Amino acid sequence: MKKKKIVIAPDSFKESMTAKQAAVAIANGFKSVFKEQVDLELIPMADGGEGTTQSLADALKGTIYTKNVTGPLGDSVTASYAISGDRTTAIIEMAEASGIALVSSDKRDPLKTSTFGTGELIQVALDHGVSKIILGIGGSATNDGGAGMVEALGGRLLDSKGNSLPSGGGSLIDLDNIDLSNLDERLQDVEIIVACDVDNPLLGEYGASAIYGPQKGADNKMVAELDSALSNYHDVLERVTKKSVKDIPGAGAAGGLGAGLLAFLNAKLEPGVKIVLKETHFNNRVADADLVITGEGKIDGQTIYGKTPIGVAKAAKRINIPVIALSGTLGSDYEKVYDHGIDAAFSIVQGPCDLEDALKNGPDYLEGLARNVARLLVI
Repeated sequence: MKKKKIVIAPDSFKESMTAKQAAVAIANGFKSVFKEQVDLELIPMADGGEGTTQSLADALKGTIYTKNVTGPLGDSVTASYAISGDRTTAIIEMAEASGIALVSSDKRDPLKTSTFGTGELIQVALDHGVSKIILGIGGSATNDGGAGMVEALGGRLLDSKGNSLPSGGGSLIDLDNIDLSNLDERLQDVEIIVACDVDNPLLGEYGASAIYGPQKGADNKMVAELDSALSNYHDVLERVTKKSVKDIPGAGAAGGLGAGLLAFLNAKLEPGVKIVLKETHFNNRVADADLVITGEGKIDGQTIYGKTPIGVAKAAKRINIPVIALSGTLGSDYEKVYDHGIDAAFSIVQGPCDLEDALKNGPDYLEGLARNVARLLVI
């Protein structure tokens, strides 16, 4: 008799478990009930945000490296990145080099913060000789349109007197020319895929500055300055590259980094979970499954907007495979996920407990929940 196959494909449970650790905990729970009666396939997942590097490194049998690069305000930071097991693909999170978590709340200033360190990580990836770069761009501290990034890769941003501009989004108001003559030539031979889960344009009331500037430290006056600076930046960018990218959905992501990636590096912007599903060959691996288990730290009404469990569920539902989601907690309106491919959702919390306890004991709680779900399936 053929064994049943269960695919275990969770995202990370933030501050408690990586996606791989979560998958292992779920698998242990199922093994304790089913013994050798089922085949379990573990596929750690992510949606392009925090944890994507680790998840793809686990899924692609990759190696995690660290590199000292330039932080958002010019200081040195240690950033992690990964190279796939076959050495063809680099996985980068811009937040590792240019993220808001690297800047204390009292020092956040999008007029000055730069994506230079993200460009340095791209250059490091090129040094590894990869043919593909997957770049997650969530959690930025910047609003410079990717200006710092292109400088790190050999470009020069110049004012009307031919002087290099200071770092940061504010100085872009003085931009007069962009010299790309020394841009790293290796970029022409590399495919760059960007995990981007927002569709904001570069400019205007729904643009990078207006929507995301305030959380990076911008007041109303600064938002107006930044938007004007990015408008000038795009005028010059369009003249130099012959590309108009300001209205492309996602151009405003990460303080306009999306626009810079589109214009300078010919990048493709895609939903993060779609990228991870593709890179892990999820559709092929789930084709003969009888059940899919997914999950993440919190499932609520917002989960349906591009989060990992829904991406996994939709892929499974295309071939009518049932999906169960396990989560740290079930938030308000979590029932909405039932209309998007998830058949049942459970919380790992066994009773009243504080957050510290839940995070600390997450793996044990998740294993216990998986064990109970497996017993239910036996019935």
